[in-house]
Amino acid sequence: MNKGPLWTKSFAFALRVVKLAKYLQEEKREFVLSKQVLRSGTAIGALVREAEHAQSKADFISKMNIALKEANETDYWPELLHQSGYLTQGSYHSIHPDMQELLKLLVAIVKTSRESLNAK
Repeated sequence: MNKGPLWTKSFAFALRVVKLAKYLQEEKREFVLSKQVLRSGTAIGALVREAEHAQSKADFISKMNIALKEANETDYWPELLHQSGYLTQGSYHSIHPDMQELLKLLVAIVKTSRESLNAK
């Protein structure tokens, strides 16, 4: 896998999540939810990296599917943080489009990969 849009965007998103977790911990003194968003938000890029050296097409699909699950979970946390008052509307609307873009990329990759595997 080359360093295409998913690789680049998942790493950039992980950096944003690290900064978000740091903000939540240092400024808002929130430690439980911040760890949840940190774990799931950084796992996306890590799984994309793992998929670079997948042992097979099925292994690649599996790793990308897990990345998709982590992205879906990560999408939950900023919304919860916003609704509970830890994130402002502006902060939430800043990170939400990036999360949606990652979800769309992962859905497309998983779908296309499954179709190509099943076509064989």
